[in-house]
Amino acid sequence: MNQSTRLINDLLSIRTWTAFDIDGEGRVLAGHDELGSMQLVEIGTDGSRTALTDLPGRCTGRYMPGKRAVVVQHDAGGDENWQLSALDLETTPATPARLEDLRPLVRHERYMHVLQDVTEAGLVYSTNRRNGVDMDVVVRSHDDGTEQVAYDGGGYVVAVRASHDGTSAAVVRLSLQPASTVVETVGPHAFGAAGPADASSGTFGATDTAGTGGAAEKAGTSRTVTDPGEHASHRQVHWGAEDDGLILSSNHGREFHALWRVDEDGWRLLVGDEAADLDCWVSPDATRMVVGRQRDGVIALSLYRTDGTHERDLDIPGLGSASVTWSTDSANVVISGSTPTEPGAIHRVRAVSGQVDLIASSAAELDEGLRDRLITPSVHRVPTPDGEQVPCFVYAGATVTDDAATGQNQARSALSGASVIHIHGGPEASADLIFAPVIQALAATGLTVLVPNVRGSAGYGKRWISLDDVELRLDSVADLAALHAWLPDLGLDPGRSALWGGSYGGYMVLAGLSMQPQLWAAGVDIVGMSSLVTFLENTSDYRRAYREREYGTLEQHRAFLEKASPITYLDQIRAPLFIIHGANDPRVPLSEAEQIQEALEASGVPNDLRVYRDEGHGLSKRSNRLDAYPAALDFLRTHLAVPQR
Repeated sequence: MNQSTRLINDLLSIRTWTAFDIDGEGRVLAGHDELGSMQLVEIGTDGSRTALTDLPGRCTGRYMPGKRAVVVQHDAGGDENWQLSALDLETTPATPARLEDLRPLVRHERYMHVLQDVTEAGLVYSTNRRNGVDMDVVVRSHDDGTEQVAYDGGGYVVAVRASHDGTSAAVVRLSLQPASTVVETVGPHAFGAAGPADASSGTFGATDTAGTGGAAEKAGTSRTVTDPGEHASHRQVHWGAEDDGLILSSNHGREFHALWRVDEDGWRLLVGDEAADLDCWVSPDATRMVVGRQRDGVIALSLYRTDGTHERDLDIPGLGSASVTWSTDSANVVISGSTPTEPGAIHRVRAVSGQVDLIASSAAELDEGLRDRLITPSVHRVPTPDGEQVPCFVYAGATVTDDAATGQNQARSALSGASVIHIHGGPEASADLIFAPVIQALAATGLTVLVPNVRGSAGYGKRWISLDDVELRLDSVADLAALHAWLPDLGLDPGRSALWGGSYGGYMVLAGLSMQPQLWAAGVDIVGMSSLVTFLENTSDYRRAYREREYGTLEQHRAFLEKASPITYLDQIRAPLFIIHGANDPRVPLSEAEQIQEALEASGVPNDLRVYRDEGHGLSKRSNRLDAYPAALDFLRTHLAVPQR
C-alpha cells in the first residue's frame, strides 16, 4: 500500500464520537464507531469509558429516567425497520452486549418503531405497523409492558414530545406542503384550532392495546396547533413549564426559523434573527434553553431563559452539526457535533454557570500528522445565469509535497486542477461545515472539492428551499452548470470535473451526466434515483406521499417526472459512472441502480456497480466504506488525471 492510499484509508477510518443522552448523575450515553459501526459507549463522570453494545449494525439509545438501563434502537442491515430493546446497566457489563443479550421491548421486523421520547413511566415511539403507511404514536409502560395508542390520526410522524405530567403529547408530522410540518396536541392539555370531528382519535395514554397497534378509543382531545395548509416548518417542539403552551422553532410567517411560544393566546416571538435559522433545546423544567444560530453551515450556541432573555454564549467552537440533550434535572447539557477538522466532540455544560467541559474528542485522539491533513474550506457564493447565488464551500486539493513516497508527487500533480462537485442528499437538507471523511479523502488525493447548497437546500431561508419544488426541479440541476462555469475562477480545469453525491445527491449526479453530458468527466452515484417515476412507484409505502410533495405526484405530474428523470436521457451519457448501493435500501430501491447500470452496459459507457448486501440507504459499516470509497477515488483518479508522459 503506497503512502497516498494509506492516507485515504486512514481518513476513512477516523473514529467519531456523538452524544445521545445524559443522566441525572452526569454520565453520558455516547455513540462511537470503534467497532466498525455506531455503537453505544457510556462515559462516566470520571471520564471512564465503558463499551455497551456490539451489534451487527448501527444503533442509538436513550437512558430510562430513574433506572440504570438504556433503551437501544437498532435495525437489521440498514433496513430502517427500527426495533427497541433494553440494556440493563445495574452491573457493569464485562463485554459489550450483542443482540441476544438485549431484552426485547418492541420487536416486529416488518415495521419501524422509532424512539421518540422516554419518561419515567414509559417510552414513546412511532410505528407504521397498523397499515404499513401511517405512523401511530404508542406509549409503552416500563413496569408491565402494556401499550396504549396515543395518536392514530394518520400521516408521517417525525417527532413526539410528552408533557411534564405525562398525560399529553405534542405530535409533529409532515404536511403535504413541501418542506412543511403540522403540530398537533393530544390529551387533556390539547389546545389550538379544533380539528375535524374525526381528528380526536385518541388521548395520550387512552387505551391499553397490549402492543397490537389497534386504534385507541375516541375518548380524548386532539387539536391542530398549526395550519396544515401553511407552507411552514415547525420543529424542536417542547412543552412550557405548566404544560399550557409550546416552545418551538418555526418559520411561520417569516423567511428563517425563529423561536416562538404558542398557546391558546396565539403565537409570541421569543428570539428571532432576520438572516439565520434558530433552533432550540429546552430544559426539562422549561426554564432555560440552548439556542443554536445557524449561518453558512455553522451553528453558534447560546443559553437563554425560555422567556427569550439571553444569558450567555457557550464557549464551544462553531459546530457544523449539533446534538443537544438535557439531563432530567435540568442541571447539565451534553452537546456533540463536528467541524471539518473535528470529527466528533462531546461537551458537558453546567446550565447555571455555563462551564463547558470537553469530555471526548476525535481530533484529540488522532495522530498529529493525520490531524494536520484535515482541511478547513472557504465559503463562497456562485452566480447563476438567472441572478441567484449558490452557497458553496471549497476544499482546496492537497498541494504537491517533496516526500519520499515513490510516485506520490506525480500522482498529485496529475490531479492538479481537477475537481469534484459533491452534492448533498435531501433535497430538503443542507451541506454543513462538518467532518466528512469522503470529502477530506478526495481533497487529500489532490482534487479540489466544491460542496454547494444548490437551490432547494435548507438553511438559507424559506424562499431558497422552495426553489426546486416539483416543476422547478430542473432549475436545481441547472445550478450544476453554473458551478461548472465558475471553475476557472478557482483556477480549475473545466474539462476535468466530476460529480459525486448520495441519495438526492446521487440523482443530481445522474441528472448532470445525462442532461449536461458535455460538462462532466465522471460521476459517483450513491443510492441515487435514476427515474423519479420508478422511484416513487417502488419506494416504501410510508414514504411515497411525502416524496411526492417535493417531486410531484405520479397521478398529476408523470410527464414532468419523466422529463426530470436521468434515465430519459440515457443515450446522452458519455462520462464513466461508479455506482454504490445497499441491497436493503428502503428509500431508494436497488432497482434504481440496477436499471441505470444495465442501460450503461448496453450503450458501452464505462461503469462499476457495487452492491452491499448488509447495507441500506448509504454505507454505515466501516468495512464497506473502506471497500467502496477507495475504489471510487481510484475510479476518479483514472478519469480525471492528466496523462503522464
